[in-house]
Amino acid sequence: MKDELSLRNLKLNINKLLNIGFIKENEYYKYETTIINNQFNLIIKIYKDNIIISDCFEISSNEKLMPYYVSSSSGNFVGKIRNEYSRIIQNIKEKCCTKNVFKREYSNLIIDYVKEKYNDELEYLWEKFPNNAIWRNKDNNKWYGALLVVEKSKLDINEEGTIEIIDLLLEPERIAKLVDNKKYFGGYHMNKKHWITIKLDGSIDINEIYELIDNSYKLSKNK
Repeated sequence: MKDELSLRNLKLNINKLLNIGFIKENEYYKYETTIINNQFNLIIKIYKDNIIISDCFEISSNEKLMPYYVSSSSGNFVGKIRNEYSRIIQNIKEKCCTKNVFKREYSNLIIDYVKEKYNDELEYLWEKFPNNAIWRNKDNNKWYGALLVVEKSKLDINEEGTIEIIDLLLEPERIAKLVDNKKYFGGYHMNKKHWITIKLDGSIDINEIYELIDNSYKLSKNK
């Protein structure tokens, strides 16, 4: 059975995967367990790009349990096997994965920069908005940045598709000078007097963004 959705937007830590019982075999990582009073053998293989292939064999005959591969199949055995599969996948998510929503190079450079300099991780606060995350100052719990994936139309960009952006605190006088509605915008879903939004498409030097992050962090200390 092929599963391409379970680990979507997640980054897999291979060392942690090995720690929970997976083994490396050629181009995939494999986990094998017997279930339902040792009647069935469940095998889970994770390939690159987090594609999962699972198989279920009846141990007595060493033949595949064919109903397992049919999504519409039901029944006591199939239900228990799928529950076991779901339990293993949930364990992988909790112990071996981190969020991997942001795909742009700049977004990942920024995530690494904030982690290294301030030891802060992104917080995903909203179940309804899984592509939105924030950083907060540990000293006072005030936000100093937000990383988001939004429709370009939300920024009045006359193009289809999504774009990754960062929201940062900034002095009002600097906001007034920078906002051009091309690279810099008034704070998206923020107070536009005190927040600025920056496109993370490579149009602004990354070091300039780092400076603005540092400045935002300092401003959050005074909030």
